[in-house]
Amino acid sequence: MRRALALLAAAAALAGCGAGAGDESGGFTLTVTRDFGQETLGDPVSGDATESDTVMRLLQRDFTVDTRFGGGFVQAIDGLSGGREDGHSVDWFFYVNGIESSAGAASRRVADGDRIWWDHHIWERAMRIPAVVGSFPEPFLSGTEGKRIPVKLVCAGDDERTCDEVQARLVEAGIETVSRAALQQSAGEQVLRVIVGPWSEVRRDPVARRLEGGPGESGVFARPDPSGAEFGLLDAAGRAVRHLGAGGGLVAATTGEGQAPTWVVTGTDEVGVAAAAAAMQENRLQGHFALAVESGRGLPLPVSGPGTGP
Repeated sequence: MRRALALLAAAAALAGCGAGAGDESGGFTLTVTRDFGQETLGDPVSGDATESDTVMRLLQRDFTVDTRFGGGFVQAIDGLSGGREDGHSVDWFFYVNGIESSAGAASRRVADGDRIWWDHHIWERAMRIPAVVGSFPEPFLSGTEGKRIPVKLVCAGDDERTCDEVQARLVEAGIETVSRAALQQSAGEQVLRVIVGPWSEVRRDPVARRLEGGPGESGVFARPDPSGAEFGLLDAAGRAVRHLGAGGGLVAATTGEGQAPTWVVTGTDEVGVAAAAAAMQENRLQGHFALAVESGRGLPLPVSGPGTGP
């Protein structure tokens, strides 16, 4: 299994859980779910962490954890294991502030305000999901590894009002320092971008355009048509089980190689973009890998079948 081989190769780089009390680094939240956030396992945990705490150590405080590769990789949480399930390859993945960690859980230190999210899901169609929207307002507030990242709002298209609404949503969530940037400006390791506009314009950005390649390329279970007129919404197996037409919106996040996440707030038309902008709220995005919007109703992605969604 390619993923297992890659993890085995990286295992030697994973540090142990560490020891010592250390000074307090601030509060954290820890959530454990399965099936792309569809079901929460146990109660969410919050509290104070110390400088010596790692993601693994915090998980082991409140859950029964089986590890492998010398304790650096999670095999099972409360008896739910990686491996094969209903004929599919499944595993545990974790995100800190909505970003898939590049370090193992035993070496990833916890910083002030971190939102830690473990999820158990099928990975056959997306071996890597680099960023998710379900920890909003992170990563805009705390960034990564205790370092805030500058936020740039990119307006694609002619409707500045929708861009203004997204900026207002960010400010309401506590993200006050947001600068505007042109679509032609490149993404980077030290820049969090939010691109707002109809897909026909947003797709001009090479990072955003990765969504057209499907979840194997972008980690997002939606596939916009290059024309921008339709979005295919995919299940965990990568099958298009429904489609968004006129008025459809999407809030999703992805990355380019070595870059901070790029969020897209987009739609098939201006109505869809406005619907996506209205969904930029913590209570609507919480716990979702990505969110499609149809007739004002949120559809968490990946979808499990026609008509599924809260």
